[in-house]
Amino acid sequence: MKTIEPVVFPLNLGTATILNAYCINDNLSDAATFYYALLSDTQSQLQQGNLTMTGEDYAGWATNEYAYNWVATQIDVTITGDYVPPAPETIVEETIEESI
Repeated sequence: MKTIEPVVFPLNLGTATILNAYCINDNLSDAATFYYALLSDTQSQLQQGNLTMTGEDYAGWATNEYAYNWVATQIDVTITGDYVPPAPETIVEETIEESI
C-alpha cells in the first residue's frame, strides 16, 4: 500500500490517504487487470475499482512500483510514500509486590 496526497470525498464520506492496488488477472501476453481501493487513515474504503493495463504500459510493467505509479496516474492521485501501518499500542502490565 502507498500513502497519497489527501483526496476529500463529498458529503462527509471521508478523506482518502492510502492507495491499495494489486493485480487480479494477467493473461501473460498483453493485458493485466488491477484492483484498486482508496482508503481513509482508518482503512475505511472510500472508492474502489478495476483498471486494465495494455499496450506499452503492459510491456513496461516489471515491478510493483511501476504498477502503483500506473494506477495512481489512471485515477489521478499522487503517491507520497510507502504506507507504514501504525504500531500497536503497547500494554504495560503492572506487578504488585506482596509484602510478607
